[in-house]
Parts: sequence; structure tokens; C-alpha cells
Amino acid sequence: MEKSVQELAEFLHGTFENDNPELKITGVNGLVEAGPQDISFAVPPYVEHCHKSRAGVMVLSPNDAGLTDRPVIRVENPRAAFVALLELFRAQEEVERVISQYAFVSPLAKIGKNVAIQAFAFIEAGAEIGDGCVIYPHTYIGKRVKMGENCVIHPNVTVREDCVLGNRVILQSGCVVGGDGFGYVTQNGKHSKVPQTGNVILEDDVEVGCNSTIDRATVDSTIVGKGTKLDNLVHLGHNDVVGENCLFCAHAGISGSVTIGNNCTFAGQAGTVGHIKIGDNCLMAGRAGVINDVPSNSQMAGFPATTYRDWLKQEATLRKASDMFKKVKQLEKQLAELQEKIKE
Repeated sequence: MEKSVQELAEFLHGTFENDNPELKITGVNGLVEAGPQDISFAVPPYVEHCHKSRAGVMVLSPNDAGLTDRPVIRVENPRAAFVALLELFRAQEEVERVISQYAFVSPLAKIGKNVAIQAFAFIEAGAEIGDGCVIYPHTYIGKRVKMGENCVIHPNVTVREDCVLGNRVILQSGCVVGGDGFGYVTQNGKHSKVPQTGNVILEDDVEVGCNSTIDRATVDSTIVGKGTKLDNLVHLGHNDVVGENCLFCAHAGISGSVTIGNNCTFAGQAGTVGHIKIGDNCLMAGRAGVINDVPSNSQMAGFPATTYRDWLKQEATLRKASDMFKKVKQLEKQLAELQEKIKE
């Protein structure tokens, strides 16, 4: 594919400067990796370094400093423009919309139109697969699973019985939706399993990363709201209710029966105890351990998690602990010397 600067500006609904009619763009890349025939983008604090990039065209916001040595396309959101450019130049290969002869599809399953089911996928009785879905090899879709339209299920995914997927759900390789929740009753030192009779509901536009797990509810449903995204190796426990447009970075772990509001972010290795409520628009820093309810619009860090400001104060104090210890030892020595003089 080859595009002119003007064509790219029109595609991005932006304005351009320093047009070079002879320049043809054939790819999109990052600032460091881009070459003379690539388009790239920059946002603060990298704008001041973008002149060092070899990119033939740069995408910047209207407020960023300009470049005079190459074409510039101005858009309101350079990050969103970069995503659009990736989709333009690196469109995914179209999957053949057929059911492989090597897949097992129960005659009691309902398969929509324009669906691809590849070799060695297994679709149980009562499952419903919506129009436009793509199911890759070695995937298991359990009994009575309901899947909306245009979902993409990558290889080696398991979706257990009775789970519900909305439209445009993406499940990356190796993830498990609807495994049993971790529920046991202990008597006389013996752990007896509590049946996990609920399901998991993933609403529209949810994406679950590789090898992440979402447990089915003991009763009722574990719910993940619209637009929420899970990174790789994330765990959501049974009966969790997660709001819309949340982000869970790698190794985040949420215990059972936690309610999380909309637009929350859990950084890497952040976790919670069970049976707590977290409000809207909250941020949990990396390795934060949340043990109590959290009000909306909070930023938490540390273990046990406290407000980000208090955590910074605690960390600053800890960094001074070594010097404080030395001063205390000096004072103890001086006090001992004074006591000796008094005795004399």
C-alpha cells in the first residue's frame, strides 16, 4: 500500500503542513523504528525529540511545536490517529468463513451467518454462535454458551458452559472464561468443594488477554462490563462485578465478590481482598494491595493500599530511615558519655 501525505491527512480528518508531493508513505512505525517512507506520531514528552526520528511524515496535535524538515499532519488525538493508521496499513488477513471438516460442531448448536470455525475447535450442544464470529483451532465452546456477533476466539481458549459473550468480544490465546470459582467448605481439616453453579457474562467489546482467567459465579453471574480490557495473566474471582471501560494490567488479581465501578485501572500485580466495593474512576498503582472499600475518584498505592499521596510520604520517610538510625546511634553514644561524666 502507498499513500500520499494529502491522502493520509484526509483519512485522519486532519490538516497538513510542508507537503512533499513526491513522497509516498508505505508503512507506519514508532518514532525510533520509523524510516523515510513511514508515518509516525509523537505526544508530550516525546514531541521535543521527534525531530530525531527518520519518519517521512509526523502526526502531531495542533498545540505541538512544528517541524520544518518534513510533512506534518495535525490531528486532535495523535494516539487515536496512530491506531487508525495501523489498521489502514496493517489490516488483518481475512479469515475464510467456513466450518472446517476437522472441527466438531454439535448438531444441536446454532451457528450464525459468515462464521469461521477452524480445525479442531469443539462446539457443544446448545451453544449459539452469532454472525461474523471467528473461532480458531483447539478452542472449546461449552454447552449453552451464547456468543454475540463478530467475536474473535483465538487458539486454545476455553469458554465453559452457560457463559454469555456480547458483541465484538476478543478472547486471546489460552484464556479461560467460566472456570470454577475457588469455593470450599473446611470441616475437620478437610476441604469440600462448593458447587459453582453460576456463569460469566462478558458484555460488548470486552477483551481478555492470553492466559487470563475469569471464574464463574457460585450462584448468579460474574460480570465484566462493556469495553473493559484484561491484559495477560489477569485473574477475576467468582461473583466479581466489574464496570465499563476498566483496565487490568498483567498479574492483577481480584478476589471473589468484589464490585468495581466504571473507568477503573489496576496496574501490574495490583490485587484486592474479597467482598469489597471500589467506586468509579479509581487508579490502583502497581502492586497495590486493596483491603478496604475505596470511594470513587481515588488513587491508591502500597500494601495495605492507602491514598497515593500518603504512600509517597511513607516512602519518603522510609528512604530517610537509614540516616535517622545513624543519628539515633550517635545520640545514644553521646547520652552514654554524659551519663559516665555524671557518675564521675
